[in-house]
Amino acid sequence: MKNREMLRKERSFFYVMHQDVIEATPRTLGRPSQEIYLAGDRLKYKAMLTGGVADGEILKLLETCEGMLKLVHSIGVAVESDTDREGIVHFVYQNWGKQDIYNSGTCIRIPCPKDGTEVNITFEDQLWSPDDDVPGKIAFEFDRPGEIAKATVKFYLNDGYEVPEPVNEPPVDFASDEYKHLIARSLMSMGNNKRLKAAIDKAKRGEDVTIAYIGGSITQGACAKPINTGCYAYRSYLLFKRMFGPDGGRNIHFIKAGVGGTPSELGVVRYDRDILRDGAVKPDIVIIEFGVNDNDDETKGACYESLCLKALSADNKPAVILLFSVFYNDWNLQDRLAPVGWHYCLPMVSIKDAVVDQFRLTKSEGNIISKRQYFYDIYHPTNDGHTLMADCLAYLFAMADKAEMAEKDISLDVPPVIGNDFKDIRLLDRITNTDAAIVDMGGFSEKDTELQLVEMDADLHGTPQFPNNWMHTSNTGNESFRMSIESRSLILVFKDSGSPEFGKADIFVDGCHVRTADPHIINWTHCNAILLYREQALREHTVEIRMAQGDEGKCFTILGFGYSV
Repeated sequence: MKNREMLRKERSFFYVMHQDVIEATPRTLGRPSQEIYLAGDRLKYKAMLTGGVADGEILKLLETCEGMLKLVHSIGVAVESDTDREGIVHFVYQNWGKQDIYNSGTCIRIPCPKDGTEVNITFEDQLWSPDDDVPGKIAFEFDRPGEIAKATVKFYLNDGYEVPEPVNEPPVDFASDEYKHLIARSLMSMGNNKRLKAAIDKAKRGEDVTIAYIGGSITQGACAKPINTGCYAYRSYLLFKRMFGPDGGRNIHFIKAGVGGTPSELGVVRYDRDILRDGAVKPDIVIIEFGVNDNDDETKGACYESLCLKALSADNKPAVILLFSVFYNDWNLQDRLAPVGWHYCLPMVSIKDAVVDQFRLTKSEGNIISKRQYFYDIYHPTNDGHTLMADCLAYLFAMADKAEMAEKDISLDVPPVIGNDFKDIRLLDRITNTDAAIVDMGGFSEKDTELQLVEMDADLHGTPQFPNNWMHTSNTGNESFRMSIESRSLILVFKDSGSPEFGKADIFVDGCHVRTADPHIINWTHCNAILLYREQALREHTVEIRMAQGDEGKCFTILGFGYSV
């Protein structure tokens, strides 16, 4: 094995990670770890984003294990801790398998010192599985949850492949006038400020004010380090406290309910549970962030508008702010969703409007924050990105504070711009609203405990999502789950999983087959919401869920339902 200096001198390389902050997140199984997924386009975009790779042939080779063996000579890994430089972190490189995605591919695990010393994995020295399909993930395994370190991962290339030498960028100047102008561009609309100013004035008087956030993985805090306090939600909450809370802002309270990989179709189902805490909380400000998650919303905006109306209709008249984040490819759904904000005169903040145009500039042309600095991966912000998002919200708070209060409140007594038929939706599971339906669980009699975990509020530990579920296993028999319910619409929430133990389920409404739920389309453990029916009239329906033919001996988890009356 060639040492680090020889590799550096002789081989072209690119960064997959460069001094990226990593965090030991608690796991249901295994050690606390930071996981970075590579499948799909993730590794390719990592190479483009962090490594500056533009060669199409090289990017194509990164998509498969066969291509990786052709391209990559070795992987160099360095981990540096500010607090425990004598310890060890284990680095994991894992390929997904063709037959069993998580278990039949090659998995390499090596110890790395925490003092920044680079260690190398030379590909020709490894025994590769014949079932290797695509690069799956890299991970850093720690001894204790909550540990923080910095990691650098390099891909050294085989002879015949060359990439440009890495270019270091100056840090983002968050105090510059140029940065302040960038932040100002995020204010898409001030909207009607009556409710927001009322919340700000309430905070200034020392009265209790609760600011709540609901959205996807960016709101959950993905790629912020630490995830619970480094995320835009917590950072903007701290800014609100600093701006308006007397005596350190002890009267300002924080609710965070972001669930990774989920759209407003699920958000509207869980709003009462996760934001209102089943009536225990009345937020004064609700920030809704589904601008990059709602491509999977089957209602194409009706659930989003219904969620906004659900929040706006509370008797304490909370302010609702629409926040539109952005992906690496400059995409979001604000063109679809912003009409809801215009329709109800809501404040709107667009991260896309703030950053995308200047992404195309060089530093000399006026770039303030580059894509490499803003994005941790193709979906989620770095700590710098989360800071920018928080500053954009704080700019809205400051502008609202300076402005005169609107004389009249917004009007909700108007026809919807997209749809409002889910605004009164309720959650149904084993213990919630059980009087709304007659349930015969049949062979779905177990409870699933291996669930999507989410860091709620300022907690670092993961909260299991939809624990009051119904699970079918190989030991529970083949009887169908049956339910009679009177409702206008019905959303099923089921568990996605990458485990081969899980199989498909057929869904019937009033005797007609309407859907086949496949937990492997997404292929990782998280919550999936699908629409079973949507009608104008309230009437009784019968719902049957049974394992699909050939999958009778497999698992399937019904996490819950959302029903409208």
